[in-house]
Amino acid sequence: MADRALPRLSGRPLVKGFFEKRTSSVQYVVADPETKSCAIIDPVLDFDPKSGATATHSADALLSYVDDQGFRLQWILDTHPHADHFSAAGYLKDRTDVPTAIGEKVVEVQKLWQSIYNVSDCCPADGSQWDRLFADGERFKIGNMDVEVLFTPGHTLASIAYLLGDAAFIHDTIFMLDGGTARADFPGGSAPALWRSIQRIMALPDETRLFTGHDYCPGGRKPAWESTVAQQRAENSHLIEAKTEEEFVALREARDRELPMPKLILHSMQVNIRGGRLPEPENNGKRFLKIPLDALEGEPWD
Repeated sequence: MADRALPRLSGRPLVKGFFEKRTSSVQYVVADPETKSCAIIDPVLDFDPKSGATATHSADALLSYVDDQGFRLQWILDTHPHADHFSAAGYLKDRTDVPTAIGEKVVEVQKLWQSIYNVSDCCPADGSQWDRLFADGERFKIGNMDVEVLFTPGHTLASIAYLLGDAAFIHDTIFMLDGGTARADFPGGSAPALWRSIQRIMALPDETRLFTGHDYCPGGRKPAWESTVAQQRAENSHLIEAKTEEEFVALREARDRELPMPKLILHSMQVNIRGGRLPEPENNGKRFLKIPLDALEGEPWD
């Protein structure tokens, strides 16, 4: 992680969140209001684990919104390889021919999960499934607006945030105020790394708008996904309770031991290390997912 001053980018992008209720995920369209160029962040490919059915309703809704607003789609961005839903990046790439991107550490995630699945030929472990791999501190543009990449590992070893004007897309690091912080017990995860990533985010200007990637609606409230750095510092349930790295790691690891694995983790990772593409059809024309047994800690009957 680079030791450098945090960026102070100018501008106020237009942001529209789309809540996907099956996985409690939030997808985003973010646009430069001057040029109407936009990016899609963390799109979801619909999947029903009971039937094995896939669909593109969520991703198509993003494209419809882009079209309705008269935006020009410039990027399809993922913050990390998701463990709880299929990425629709591959589908959107095929539909639009717009470049896809993710953090450069995805290569390490590919190697790790190829080992878990005991496959070495499902896809090259070189990140070539995306058009661009971003390094910490790298900049690119959406229209006339600068975007800076911030390496934010902990939830996964490849997680990144996108900083654009007064907005930061932080996905699985900090949740809404009553939701605390993201888990860090997946393969490659680290509670100490997550603490350090959160501190980088908390060092952004107070007024920075933070857009999180999930909301599990504690207490049955309506979905929400936007807060500010100042609000999170003052009111985040985990950050209030844990003031030091040692306290946070103890809190986070104790909490993670109580959580079941996401129901789609073994389904989704083999799709998402392929850049959001389903496995190739086999000789009967059908696609199949591979589920390793006893590969992750935890017992479903606990």
